[in-house]
Amino acid sequence: MVRIALGALAALGFFASAALAEGPGSPEDLPARLHGSEKAARAVVGPDRIARLASLDPVAPQKLHSESWIRAQPIARGGEEWRCLSEALYFEARGETAAGLFAVAEVILNRVESARYPDSVCGVINQGTGRKFACQFTYTCDGQPEHIRNPDAFVRVGKVARAMLDGAPRTLTDGALFYHTTSVSPRWSQTFDRTASIGVHHFYR
Repeated sequence: MVRIALGALAALGFFASAALAEGPGSPEDLPARLHGSEKAARAVVGPDRIARLASLDPVAPQKLHSESWIRAQPIARGGEEWRCLSEALYFEARGETAAGLFAVAEVILNRVESARYPDSVCGVINQGTGRKFACQFTYTCDGQPEHIRNPDAFVRVGKVARAMLDGAPRTLTDGALFYHTTSVSPRWSQTFDRTASIGVHHFYR
């Protein structure tokens, strides 16, 4: 079992530890120092994110990567990073299974953490945009306008994007940084290690 809220809890723990390490103090000061460290942690994490994370129950990965789990989630919302990830999932993988959606999201977030790519979701997705067919995600540079014509599909992928941004475990692709559909066979796929095949996509690192 895993807790999606792990990142927020770790942040709270970090600030508490830092506050306790600032100086010897006296036992009588400890409650006030703990209260101060909790306030500092909450200010960094943000009340909306804390509320979302606190509402999530422990979820086994096999349950998380299911249509029943997605259907049970409230309609998701978020800022620019959520919008970028949701759009990428919509245009790249909206016809995929639940596991397929989570797997594509894993690749994007793995890239965010890799020194080889931009350090934001929007930066990763829009890398190379502006040069036709030279981008990382074809829908951003194929010269065709992209419109969300299926709002139900966007709601579905938005829930996956929200879960992944909130720290859902990445257990499907074994650290993959690349993927392609099973209908094509790019040259680079012959030199990279395939880590998974899920739905209509192969994943590599």
